[in-house]
Amino acid sequence: MLAQHFPLPQLHTMLVPRTEWQPYPTIHERAPWQTLPLALRQSYLARAEALVGAAWPSLPATLFLEFARNGNRRNYEIPHFERRGMLGTLVIAECIEDQGRFVDDIVNGIWAICEESFWGVPAHIGRQTAGKGLPDTREVVVDLFAAETGALLAWSSYLLGERLDTVWPLLRDRIQREVNVRILTPCLERDDHSWMGFHNTGRRVNNWNPWICSNWLACTLLLEEDEARRQASVFKIMRTVDNFVDPYPLDGGCDEGPSYWGRAGASLLDNLELLYSATDGQLQVYDEPLIQEIGRFIYRVQIEGDYYINFADAPALVYPDAMLVYRYGLRIGDPQMMAHGLWLAERQDVQSGGTDEAAEQKSGAMKRRHVPTSVGRLLPALFTLHTLPTMPAHAPLPRDVWLNEIQVMVARDEAGSARGLFVAAKGGHNEESHNHNDIGNFVIYVDGKPVIVDAGVETYTAKTFSAQRYDIWTMQSAYHSLLPTVDGVQQLPGADYKATNVAYNATDAQAQLSLNMATAYPPAAQIQSWQRAITLRRGQFVQIDDDYALAQPVSDITLSIVTPCAVDVSQPGVLHFNARAILGDRVSGHGQLHYNADVFSVATEQIAITDERLGGTWGDSLLRVMLRAVKPTPLGHWSFRFTRG
Repeated sequence: MLAQHFPLPQLHTMLVPRTEWQPYPTIHERAPWQTLPLALRQSYLARAEALVGAAWPSLPATLFLEFARNGNRRNYEIPHFERRGMLGTLVIAECIEDQGRFVDDIVNGIWAICEESFWGVPAHIGRQTAGKGLPDTREVVVDLFAAETGALLAWSSYLLGERLDTVWPLLRDRIQREVNVRILTPCLERDDHSWMGFHNTGRRVNNWNPWICSNWLACTLLLEEDEARRQASVFKIMRTVDNFVDPYPLDGGCDEGPSYWGRAGASLLDNLELLYSATDGQLQVYDEPLIQEIGRFIYRVQIEGDYYINFADAPALVYPDAMLVYRYGLRIGDPQMMAHGLWLAERQDVQSGGTDEAAEQKSGAMKRRHVPTSVGRLLPALFTLHTLPTMPAHAPLPRDVWLNEIQVMVARDEAGSARGLFVAAKGGHNEESHNHNDIGNFVIYVDGKPVIVDAGVETYTAKTFSAQRYDIWTMQSAYHSLLPTVDGVQQLPGADYKATNVAYNATDAQAQLSLNMATAYPPAAQIQSWQRAITLRRGQFVQIDDDYALAQPVSDITLSIVTPCAVDVSQPGVLHFNARAILGDRVSGHGQLHYNADVFSVATEQIAITDERLGGTWGDSLLRVMLRAVKPTPLGHWSFRFTRG
């Protein structure tokens, strides 16, 4: 898309030279910084004051080695990200105040980061020839957080400029050299980084592509002094981003889940905004339907409040960047997306320095991976605040959404309201990015509160992205809503394991997704067909109808439901889901699931949650309800009806 519309000769005439490009006010341009909201300025100064003279977190070799030794990645990531968060806070505070109070601490942070052997995290070092372990400084690997680090240093150098020279005249030169060796040269001269997408691996590139490219682009535009190399790098970045955009589902669906939209579709916006700015608005593709659909995904999958549909590796609680959502909506001219951003801005109190990160911490949920807010995202947010309308905003909450390529249905009783029943369901295939084996899965919420849920994903470890991924219970079909396990056989991962015979329709009275789940299972399951229809009858019920045919008789078929509710199974034919406290002030929903007691027996098991990430969403436990067919027949029709009770 980008390289086709804007070939290199045209880019050459459009790109503003580095010395003339002034994307945001530097510390020397006082008026824009001084006119930021007073509460916001005070918030940043208070945070920075707490960091004056503070020790920079230590990153010893043995901490780095924990990933190779026991699979733990968080113990290194927390101080790694804390360093970057501290530096970003100090830089913004110094720009706000301009009194030099924070400069020495800024220099300490820059120096500490420049001294690191590897700017990325241990979980990504396996891309080196030496494999997992300590980084080999002879082989450069550009991962997500090496690129983030490079951009942080580039923005710090741009914003503070010669203010850094007052401490040491060669400090900015050090930044220049480190970013060149670690980011600029290896990205320009090599095509073999898998996230670039230039070598066919059989899979689409994921969020790594636009996320890294946005930071590589910032480094290039801010620091590359050779204009020919600068232009070549920008054009290569455009070609690389095209490898993400061109095969993207035309419905804009992010199969990685809504939490990853913040570093997939939203990182695409980061790239587009930098390109727009660096060409004085000449390079823009905001009128392209695909660019618009990619943006709209985030408000289309909101359930209510902080709850979003969490298929794939996504938590049920998501905290989108308010200003980023608003700015995306503004660019594509989408009033609903702008409204979603404004609603988030109110919720996150951005005018007083609040952020999506702070909102997540306040909720009691574990931070996703303690990734600090990018300065490159913070700057456009700060200098867009004055454009926000002051009128009250409401989340759009569309009544019906159908993403036909990733095959996700969203349906609720009424548009713009969380009242009543909400259901989301999916087809697709089991080779999605951050895949779970979940063809035919669905979630049900009542009045915006969870009843039948997708558990999500635990804290990432070495196992998460290994051959043992599907040993983890959250990834298995047996822990997704009413997906059959036949004689112990579950769905399998892979592009061939997919939904077929998929159909969707929606009217004022109802919305329905139907699909055949048989091809999500291996032959050992003996499933010839398993046609499922998931129907929301607005204001009345959600119904799941299964028609199946087996190749031969089997001895056991079990269906499961995962719920945060307290469940009463004492009444044959009805599961009573009762409200239960989850965490903080959050409680589950309530309702009833009606089933045929002559066909199924019922058992429950408590799933104790000790994982920090899952615990931040669901508290200390979830409940698994298992419906076991008493005498499974080769042909059958099963119906389940969920009502509010």
